Amino acid sequence: MKVSVIGASGRVGKAVSFCLAEESVVNKIVLLSREKSLDKIHGEALDMNDALAAKDIRVSITPSANFEDMADSKIVIIAAGVPRTPEMTRMDLAVPNAKIVAKYAKLVAKYAPESIILVITNPVDVMTCIAHKSSGFPRNRVIGLGNHLDSLRLKNIFAKKFNIHVSEIHTRIIGEHGNHMVLLLSSTSIGGIMFKDFSQYQSFDVDGIIEKVKNAGSYVINKKGATEYGPAYAVSNIVKTILNDEKRILTLTTYLDGEIYGTSDVCLGVPVKLGKNGVERIIKVNMSDDELKSFRLAADYVKTSTDEIITMIKEEIDFN
Repeated sequence: MKVSVIGASGRVGKAVSFCLAEESVVNKIVLLSREKSLDKIHGEALDMNDALAAKDIRVSITPSANFEDMADSKIVIIAAGVPRTPEMTRMDLAVPNAKIVAKYAKLVAKYAPESIILVITNPVDVMTCIAHKSSGFPRNRVIGLGNHLDSLRLKNIFAKKFNIHVSEIHTRIIGEHGNHMVLLLSSTSIGGIMFKDFSQYQSFDVDGIIEKVKNAGSYVINKKGATEYGPAYAVSNIVKTILNDEKRILTLTTYLDGEIYGTSDVCLGVPVKLGKNGVERIIKVNMSDDELKSFRLAADYVKTSTDEIITMIKEEIDFN
């Protein structure tokens, strides 16, 4: 299986590439970057191969600035964009990154027309919509990292708070990957028991937990300059699920057309059944009144933001 990573010279892009190289289901990886970063990704490829040799892993890693090399990729990951600094919101990145994502989505459509596009670039919900509209791909084949990483961070918080193994925590965050994320506490379970049946449910600080998850990325960026391992392994989860046709339910950004309480014409993080063809089904979830209200606020915010950004760049980008 062949996977291409656009923006492989960046910190997230290279971390994603190395995680994928360790997956037995991937046997070809193309590291794509601009010409000026070609030496850097050549060095990354050499370093990765040395590490993989120590683990007896053999995989073809091709550094390239020629986007024709992504041909026949099963998945193309778009990780290129302006990096986020601690003081920046994800939306501060929107206009410059929209131009970048739109350009690369068109190249994917040209050179890897049967591939699945996985967007990592922030703000990921808006960028997923930009990639969908720019590529002309059917919506099942354009997905974003979305709330998958947020949901993993939430599982960690629950596991630490209650001193329970992370595998026993079943919870998720939906909506925007940003300030309008929604914690589905009403459907959270621990060890197969609904959390609402636990004595801690009534006193649970939902707003405090949401703030922790919202700020998790900024906290890491403040400490070390960028998030790398969390996004990389989250992406690896997604890629492995697709290539192995695992039919797992993950919370990813996808284009909605009325499946979740009538929400349409917007890309948001929701539970999806994921397989070899990308999104096979959008899973409708029951929400409490407060959760639904927050989800609709997220939908309105992301749709308004997306429409504004498309208007700002449409003279430079020819949307399909």
